[in-house]
Amino acid sequence: MSDPNIRDVNRSPRSWLRSRLPGLPAIAYGLIALVIIAAVMVRYPLVNKAVAVEASLVSQAPTGTQRLVEQVPNNFIAEAVERVGAAVVRIDSARTVVQRVPSIFSDPFFRDFFGDFGVPTEPRTRVERGTGSGFVIDPDGVILTNAHVVAEADQVIVTLKDGRELQGQVVGEDPVTDVAVVRVDAKDLPTVTFGDSEQLRPGQWAIAIGNPLGLDNTVTAGIISATGRSSSQVRVPDKRVSFIQTDAAINPGNSGGPLLDERGYVIGMNTAIIGGAQGLGFAIPINTAREISAELIARGRVDHPYIGIQMRTLTPELRQVINRDPDNGIQIRVDQGVVVLRVVPNSPADRAGLRPGDVIQRIGETEIAEADGVQQRVQESNIGEPLSIVINRNGRTLTISVRPAPLPIRRD
Repeated sequence: MSDPNIRDVNRSPRSWLRSRLPGLPAIAYGLIALVIIAAVMVRYPLVNKAVAVEASLVSQAPTGTQRLVEQVPNNFIAEAVERVGAAVVRIDSARTVVQRVPSIFSDPFFRDFFGDFGVPTEPRTRVERGTGSGFVIDPDGVILTNAHVVAEADQVIVTLKDGRELQGQVVGEDPVTDVAVVRVDAKDLPTVTFGDSEQLRPGQWAIAIGNPLGLDNTVTAGIISATGRSSSQVRVPDKRVSFIQTDAAINPGNSGGPLLDERGYVIGMNTAIIGGAQGLGFAIPINTAREISAELIARGRVDHPYIGIQMRTLTPELRQVINRDPDNGIQIRVDQGVVVLRVVPNSPADRAGLRPGDVIQRIGETEIAEADGVQQRVQESNIGEPLSIVINRNGRTLTISVRPAPLPIRRD
């Protein structure tokens, strides 16, 4: 049974008044309803305003195409490139390669017996040319690029965006991190703005600028796919870099060019791709490149700590293989660590007493579980200062003090 005091929302104001005030003429009910409505509108003006605002918004709502145009922000990629593009340069290098005649062909007996068969008596030379990218970090002509772009170059030509071609001088190169510094005789050059590669997160925007395949000032964009990729993961085990991974297209000729964030700040230096893979480009973090370049400018070289071992992360399979070999005299008793496979003769590790089969478990205060951890801790150490290494040798725990030496640089 319904309550007569509760108004039926489906009834009009006039019907409701007739039920509450029976016996009045019909016109009276209409007049009373109008008075009540007017009083409500005066008492609650916001209701009237809300209706008016809603009607105004409906009339102002953009159509489909208009809405899409209005919602598209300014093109931040184009703006970032405009801020940095003038500081990006093309680097053409050339080096003379001498092809020496094998000594046997110069032997008089060989020539008397076989003749010369067209074999030259003098070494042959050829010129190898390459193209890469770089970016200006100092208005007085200091340029950052990859070491492999200018390695052993006899001539370096730097082409600015305005078309000027300048002779470049290699200040220094570090093949271990693939960083090099080139200087040109120029003043008031536009420069890049540095970001902080330590603050990068996967998913951020990444913009690459360079000269791939000789196509100057090419721009590609993507995201930061990952950070902290080890040299072994990037398949360049001779490098000591924790790489930035990006899916922004990087091609031959991009090497040495800047990797930017969405603001146009340099966060990395493009350096490597994995052959046969798509969407896998790698860059040197700009914090690392700046640190190395400062040493190259000050000293012309960089010394990296080195102890002289070959190693692998211990796995159950590797442990089984080593323990099954009756000729090596090694029994690995632990489940975790890094196995020393070879010790370089007369190296710091050799002089300290490290042996093949030793399992590195801690360096300093850092527990070691993977080979990359050993490389990182050695890289962070100081040349000539003791480095405490805890190992397990055939079930015994030993502590060995190693003094890292400068890494011998091999140049191909």
